[in-house]
Amino acid sequence: MIIGEDEKLLELKQLHLLKEGFEVVKFDAFYALENHLKDIHLLLINNASPNIDGMEFIEYARKKDSHIPIIFIAEKLSEEDIEQAFANGADDCLVKPFGLRELVCRIKVLLKRTYGIKQERLIHQNIMMDITQRSCTVDEVDVELTKLEFDLLSFFIQHKNMILEREYILESVWHDSSMKKRTINVSINRLLKKIDPNNNQNYFTAVRGIGYKFG
Repeated sequence: MIIGEDEKLLELKQLHLLKEGFEVVKFDAFYALENHLKDIHLLLINNASPNIDGMEFIEYARKKDSHIPIIFIAEKLSEEDIEQAFANGADDCLVKPFGLRELVCRIKVLLKRTYGIKQERLIHQNIMMDITQRSCTVDEVDVELTKLEFDLLSFFIQHKNMILEREYILESVWHDSSMKKRTINVSINRLLKKIDPNNNQNYFTAVRGIGYKFG
């Protein structure tokens, strides 16, 4: 649930969150929370709304539900403001401007920490992975992946746009950082033959001396 937001920014956030598999609702008044809190798993409270005091709303929401995760968003936050937000019951604070990917990451961390939710679906560009069914589609066409290929691709999607060291990749996917680093190159090439046979997506970027970046 997003509490108070500029309509244009709200539309952008909603679209991005929907693409990530979230269901998004918006309210701009205190009373709206009463009947809907039981169906909400996380609150985004924006302090820029003219009708809502964000600090006051955090305290109000926390009194209604002691467990629901709350992210407080504001354009300017002093150290005193951040301290007060946490004191009122916020779990996280974000200062504008911020990237939507950062917002999604923070949401996922809070959901996992609060409810133990394991991400069931991963989406990147034209790739969709169902973690529960261990299935993968590219452009809505099923792609058969080996267990290693599935684990490798899901790992990179979960760490997209991050430069990852080869040792970290080996430890995370193969659970053995002592393996030959060339193993990653070979596995990525095999994976690309399945998800990008025409080599026109540029999913992977080799970072010389370090590892790989997926994005």
